[in-house]
Amino acid sequence: MLEKIIAVVLRQKGTVIIFSLLLVAFGVYSYIKLPIDAFPDVTNIQVEVVGRASGLSALEIERSVTYPIEMSMRGLPKVKQMRSVTKFGLSLVTIVFDDDVDIYFARQLVFERLAEAKESVPKGVEVTMGPVATAMGEIYQFTLEGEMPDDQQKKIEYLTDLRTTQEWTINPLLKSVPGVNEVNSYGGYFKEYQVIVFPDRLSKHNISVDQIYAAIEKNNQNAGGNVMEKHSDQYIV
Repeated sequence: MLEKIIAVVLRQKGTVIIFSLLLVAFGVYSYIKLPIDAFPDVTNIQVEVVGRASGLSALEIERSVTYPIEMSMRGLPKVKQMRSVTKFGLSLVTIVFDDDVDIYFARQLVFERLAEAKESVPKGVEVTMGPVATAMGEIYQFTLEGEMPDDQQKKIEYLTDLRTTQEWTINPLLKSVPGVNEVNSYGGYFKEYQVIVFPDRLSKHNISVDQIYAAIEKNNQNAGGNVMEKHSDQYIV
């Protein structure tokens, strides 16, 4: 059998040489066009649902956020797998679809179930759909640490300062890096301003709680002064 193949090749030398050259040319072309990556992305089609609830422990997040989100996403067509990761103040639910499903069609299916998911979680929990990313997308994790004070009140202030630094300084810098789509932050405390009311004093001055709300809302509004005309000139206030 091998002798017959060699005999045919020797008789058709021109055809074999042309075929070999075409094969080499196709190999060179494929090598040039082939995308090469140090970490090739072989991730399947997946959509991520993110639930944020600051102040809740991982166990509370799993019971009141992760589980309801998973239940609301059940029954979606062509779902291969569903998995979740629960951390302090953060819930990540990943829905994996079949490989023949278009990523944007999969996101549309998940988006239609987001309304149901938002109704099934506690009030104040933010449920959103993650960006178009893969399992290779989360490339780096870091922590902000320092010397923790002994006083409990100072601990809260210290953790609040760390979260403020992360949200207003580090987060914008990381998002300005080319290729960075999203930065997820968890831990610490958000800075907040509290208005403490005394019911007896409100009653004494005949002021309702609704008036307090209205005054705070009005105080935080910005309004322009429009334009002031004088003679033939206009001045922007």
